[in-house]
Amino acid sequence: MSVLEIRDLYVTVETDAGTTPILNGVTLTITTGQTHAIMGPNGSGKSTLAYTIAGHPKYTVTSGSITLDGEDVLEMSVDERARAGLFLAMQYPVEIPGVTVTNFLRTAKTALDGEAPAIRTWMKDVRESMKNLRMDPKFAQRNVNEGFSGGEKKRHEILQLELLEPRIAVLDETDSGLDVDALKVVSEGVNRAKEKTGLGVLLITHYTRILRYIHPDFVHVMIGGRIVEEGGPELADRLEDEGYDRYLEPMAETAADMDA
Repeated sequence: MSVLEIRDLYVTVETDAGTTPILNGVTLTITTGQTHAIMGPNGSGKSTLAYTIAGHPKYTVTSGSITLDGEDVLEMSVDERARAGLFLAMQYPVEIPGVTVTNFLRTAKTALDGEAPAIRTWMKDVRESMKNLRMDPKFAQRNVNEGFSGGEKKRHEILQLELLEPRIAVLDETDSGLDVDALKVVSEGVNRAKEKTGLGVLLITHYTRILRYIHPDFVHVMIGGRIVEEGGPELADRLEDEGYDRYLEPMAETAADMDA
């Protein structure tokens, strides 16, 4: 069992307006076998949390800690975090011209395992995963994400998840831009990966529609860089009905009082 622990995390980012606080004391524990959903409106800090876990240099941790099985994640480089078992499916996957999907996947697998996978077995696994994700086999020879549609990029992210077998997966708005059929296919891929390896999932989303397919054990509401409420799947249902206004209105009143 692996445990990702985030304790009292504060994060800032540099903007045109200067140093801007984004995360303001986030505490969260994710264990393999669990699925945690983080929900909240735009600008609440959800993606900042994802990229901070992954080690994006844009974000500065000013206080708090992130550990994986007791090891200090914040002291690890990006590739060390990946080798330790952390995986990030990005909201906007980047293109890598000149690198084919096949070469990218095998190079990544070799880096994680310390040795290259056997070609015959590896190609069989790649073809099977692509078939399950309804990806055209020709995509294996195309450059990574180059000319891919939004849905194709998201399928490729989950292809990586299935083949690289991390311990903890952070999925940053994986449902963004997907039609109903693609959403179901991508969700099934996440569920297959979890069933196969027992990975822990941190699923970041605005909407409950993906939670119809990937069922969370825990739901966390993030507002203003803080987790303001936690619960089970029923909390997501309540958010679907009520939205985020009941969290945002007290914040607006507090800000108005401070200005006064």
